[in-house]
Amino acid sequence: MEKQTRRQLFGGAAATVGAVALYQLLAGGNGPQTVTSTSSTVPLIKLDEGLAPQSFITPTEDFFRIDTAYPSIPELAKDSWQLKIHGMVDSEVTLSFADLEAMPQMSDTITLACVSNEVGGNEIGNAVWGGVSLADVLRMAGVQSGAEQLVSRSSDGWTCGTPVDAVMDGRNAMLVTTMNGEPLTPKHGFPVRMIVPGLFGYVSATKWLVDLELTTWDAFDPYWVVRGWTPEGPVLSSSRIDLPRPAGKVKAGALTAGGFAWAPRAGVGKVQVRLNDGQWQDAEIVESHSGDAWAQWRADIEVAVGEQLLTVRVIDANGVEQVEAEQGTFPSGATGLHSVKFSAA
Repeated sequence: MEKQTRRQLFGGAAATVGAVALYQLLAGGNGPQTVTSTSSTVPLIKLDEGLAPQSFITPTEDFFRIDTAYPSIPELAKDSWQLKIHGMVDSEVTLSFADLEAMPQMSDTITLACVSNEVGGNEIGNAVWGGVSLADVLRMAGVQSGAEQLVSRSSDGWTCGTPVDAVMDGRNAMLVTTMNGEPLTPKHGFPVRMIVPGLFGYVSATKWLVDLELTTWDAFDPYWVVRGWTPEGPVLSSSRIDLPRPAGKVKAGALTAGGFAWAPRAGVGKVQVRLNDGQWQDAEIVESHSGDAWAQWRADIEVAVGEQLLTVRVIDANGVEQVEAEQGTFPSGATGLHSVKFSAA
């Protein structure tokens, strides 16, 4: 029931803006092209002459949107925006947008996923996020011993609980003001939102942020935890096939398959594909710059005439394989392997 209610609040499929980032076409035989962001240079892959050119970075206008404010969009003025940091702190702090602008700025390419993303689904995207260190902001207030949960609140009253350890352990947790080099758009949280790498959005990615409270796990249950979803929400390693397409038709013989894989925090070690009941074979990985961003993969395979089934899996940099057992999204994220059926003639 909790899951169904959540889907209804999201407005079903209409609430999911496609996050399918495919691949940049290359000039024939000239080798990989690159796209430069503020934080990395990412090689891209040629997969199919019929594809429109799209990049490793999900365009802002295509990035998925899931929130309880849907379909409305809170309207906040940058000049009057304030963020209060309180609770288990040495001293309460209130920051303006100008205060954030005066702080050292940072950016990083980070993959953001929703816990309701099915295996192989599109409720995931990769963007260059910019802003200030969330850990630095908390240090301004002084985090007291025993503080376990960072409760964040949006202007529409939505609440989110984030492990304090995940904010303070050195990962690039941010108060975000820019996305893909431009100011946040209203639907993605203008003027300020949170991003904490390695955690599903429901425990890390508050939009229209106005309040931060340091507390304990026992003291408060945020919005989705009350509805039965797990409190800490680490993103699960997974992988996706983007080509060939489901029910697609290809020529028999040599085929280049491709897609994305992610293994948050540890990073992608290997991606492997299996055609029908054959052996797993290693795919080529186009490395991202850290474990906090997804990686592209490609694999050259030989297909015979007839119906085909292609499956993919990821193995993280610590040697841990993607979970094959199938589980639905509730209460902690979907597991299982993504497969695509297609035919060759």
